[in-house]
Amino acid sequence: MEFKKMRGFALGLLAFVGSFSVYGQDLIARQAPIDRKLKSVDSVALQKLIQMEEVDEIESLYTSWNTENPHCYAANEVPDSFKIDLRGFHMPTTSRKVTSNYGYRRSFRRMHYGIDVKVYTGDTISAAFDGKVRIVKYDARGYGKYVVIRHNNGLETIYAHMSKHLVAVDDEVKAGQPIGLGGNTGRSYGSHLHFETRLLGQPINPAFLFDFANQDVTGDYYVYVNNNRRSNANTTLLAKANKLQSGKSKSSASAARGQYYKVRKGDSLYVIAKRLGVTVNQLCSLNRLAKTSKIRPGQILKY
Repeated sequence: MEFKKMRGFALGLLAFVGSFSVYGQDLIARQAPIDRKLKSVDSVALQKLIQMEEVDEIESLYTSWNTENPHCYAANEVPDSFKIDLRGFHMPTTSRKVTSNYGYRRSFRRMHYGIDVKVYTGDTISAAFDGKVRIVKYDARGYGKYVVIRHNNGLETIYAHMSKHLVAVDDEVKAGQPIGLGGNTGRSYGSHLHFETRLLGQPINPAFLFDFANQDVTGDYYVYVNNNRRSNANTTLLAKANKLQSGKSKSSASAARGQYYKVRKGDSLYVIAKRLGVTVNQLCSLNRLAKTSKIRPGQILKY
C-alpha cells in the first residue's frame, strides 16, 4: 500500500515537472521572437545614431555656403584625415574613355586638377552622389558651363564644359540624376567632361575614387589623409607632388599624399599598377611586397 502511494506521488511529481518544463520551453519559444525584435530595434537605432554622427561630422566640415566661388576654402580648414563613403555612387557618365588624367601638364605649365572623360555634345551628365547644388555658372575662360555639387559624404564634385545646365543653385539632387549635358564650352578643345573631386577645396585625383573603365568605384570607402596639415602651402605642395610623374619621384609624391587602394576580386599587382599609373616595383616597395606576393580582396595597398 505504501509502495503504491509512493509510486503515485512520484508519478505526480514527474508529471508536474514535465508540465513545468513544457511551459518553460513555451515561454522561451515565445520570448525568442521578442528578443530578435529587440535586437533588430537596437541595431536600427544604433545604425541611425551612427548615421546622425556621420552627418554631424560632415556638416561641421563646411561653415559657409558660397554660390559664386568654387574654390573658397582655406588650406588650414582641411582635417588631418577624413573617411569618404563611396557607397550609393553613380558614374557621372557612361563613357569609359579617359582622355586626360589628373596631374601636372607640362605643355600648359599648370596643374590639371581633374580628369577629362570623352563625351559628346548632348550626352547626359549625372550627379555622382546625393547632394545639393552649390554653383551653376558659366566661365568663358575656364570651366565653361559648370556645376558644383556638395555631397552628403563630404565631397564636392565639379562638372565642367557642359553645353546645358539641367539644375539650379540649392537644388537637392540624387545620385544618377541628370544635372547637365555634355559639351565643349569654356577653355576646351573638343567635347568632353572635365570632372573634379574635392574635399574643402583640396583636389583629390578622381581616379582614386572612380574607375571609369569599369564603371565602378575603387572601394566602399576612401580615406583622405592630409599629411601637409602643418604647412600653409598645402595646395602648392600638392601641386609639386603631382608634378613628379615618373620613377621614384612619383612614388615619393604618392606616399606624401597618403593614398590607398582597396584590392578587388581578380586584381593582381600588375593590374593595380596599370590602373593607378604606377609601376609594380613602386607598389612592392611601398607595401613591402615581392612581385610574387599574393594579394587578397579587401587588402589595402599604399601607392
